[in-house]
Amino acid sequence: MNSLFLQTVALVAVAAALSSCAIKKKSSGHYSTSFDPPAKAVTNPAAVKVKLSTGAQRVYVMQGNEVLLATPCSVGTAGTPTPHGTFSIYSKVANRRRASSPGAGYPMTFWMEFKSAYGMHWGWVKPFPCTHGCVRLPIKSAQKIFTMVKQGTPLIIASSHPEDATIGKTLPTLDDSSLADPPDSYMMSSKVFSDAAQGKIYNY
Repeated sequence: MNSLFLQTVALVAVAAALSSCAIKKKSSGHYSTSFDPPAKAVTNPAAVKVKLSTGAQRVYVMQGNEVLLATPCSVGTAGTPTPHGTFSIYSKVANRRRASSPGAGYPMTFWMEFKSAYGMHWGWVKPFPCTHGCVRLPIKSAQKIFTMVKQGTPLIIASSHPEDATIGKTLPTLDDSSLADPPDSYMMSSKVFSDAAQGKIYNY
């Protein structure tokens, strides 16, 4: 009887441990809609540059060697990669919509274009490459970066940057995979842009 009792206790303990791990794993995810990166003020716009690490899926807004803002992002897949190299942000459009199909009219808020048809903008973020080459940012990250950069701000895109090993490691894992898309009536309305101006999207 004692042996059976001990086996039962052991099984319960194992089940509890596994359950705890599962709960912990599930609760460790974060939606990009609730991520609000701290940002230091730009004091010398001419010294600002942006670094993008496609391997770590991280964006760093730099002033000289100082990180002003760091955020997770999503980049292009292996089949449709985000281009590497040194670019400059040459176009900024706060309230932009996708022009091509499929998905024409879909909001690409806080658009910052660095190569023809490639830009950083708001979008759902996942912990793996998932875009057609653009760089998706959490809504508050996109809003803040949009105000920190100007036309001509350099953007250096590489597989890694030194900041990945420091501040990059402190950033949370964001995963919007289970986040339901807002209704089309909202996404095609002007409210999506007025909400974006407040750093939010839909009711999230």
